[in-house]
Amino acid sequence: MTRGLTAVVEQAGTRPARGVAFLVFDGMKMLDVSGPAEVFAEATRFGAAYDLRYVSPDGQPVLTSIGTPLTVDGPADEVAGIDTVIVSGADALPTSPIPAELVAAARALRMRCRRMVSICTGSFVLAAAGLLDGRRATTHWRHAGLLARAYPAVSVAPDALFVHDHGIYTSAGVSAGIDLALSLVEEDHGPDLAREVARNLVMFMQRPGGQSQFAAPLEVRAPRTPTLRTVVDLVAAQPALDHSTTSLARQAGVSTRHLTRLFAAELDTTPAKFVERTRLDHAKSLLDAGHGVAETARAVGFGSAETMRRLFVARFGVSPSQYRARFTTTTTSTSTTSAVVDLAGQ
Repeated sequence: MTRGLTAVVEQAGTRPARGVAFLVFDGMKMLDVSGPAEVFAEATRFGAAYDLRYVSPDGQPVLTSIGTPLTVDGPADEVAGIDTVIVSGADALPTSPIPAELVAAARALRMRCRRMVSICTGSFVLAAAGLLDGRRATTHWRHAGLLARAYPAVSVAPDALFVHDHGIYTSAGVSAGIDLALSLVEEDHGPDLAREVARNLVMFMQRPGGQSQFAAPLEVRAPRTPTLRTVVDLVAAQPALDHSTTSLARQAGVSTRHLTRLFAAELDTTPAKFVERTRLDHAKSLLDAGHGVAETARAVGFGSAETMRRLFVARFGVSPSQYRARFTTTTTSTSTTSAVVDLAGQ
């Protein structure tokens, strides 16, 4: 153990345990609880002090998303001495009415804790409780647009892995909740202890890139205007063609100004931005299939691999070659596996 970590552990041993309460309910994602809980438990093994508890709105055991029953320590309104409350996500939260008792429990717990956390779609519970009004927040990339539409008072950051805004923390998909838990450990006990936790759990201190690198290709609703629908279909079918605004307007038989107005009104973007996003999404699909970077750049219509690299990094936070290494296959060679372990140990 390093001298810095030893000092952190000794100091932590003199402080009372921080209470961490997980607010759970039927259908919750098991990993939304077990992942962050392991981070806090690992930190405790290194000398931090976390007291983990599990509460439900009515104090009854719950059934998780994988069918595993989870016992709880009691009802949410009876838990005391809580520093942090974590609300897990569930598949049904974005599309089904959120139980009133769950919303009430979250609202009441917020009054009794220093910081409130949601994992993945747990942000919908916080939003329903009014706890995200006027704040920045994130959620799983698949539901970020819905969160923004359903709760316009929330400023949604769709690409963020996690967001902190005045004592409220929200995270993206389930594994991002583990990243967030590690950041909370670092906030409480400093980077030395957090780094030891990351090494033991073989995870990044800070995962590179945002969650858009994990997102599915752009799903564009069919435009109502036939002219715009023709243009959108052409770009999607043949992204490598000359798709300047002038060229697209010529294909559609309208002026560039009229085409630009159609894109703004129906798709809330410009023709150039739409073409760029479509090409980047096609590039991701080709890289997923194992195609090389230069080959992909030519196939989707970027002038060069460097142009694609610059736009790819701006959009996804990682380079095309890094993306390809992560998402092409789950099969890794011995040398690649060793590199990952070495990176975690640095």
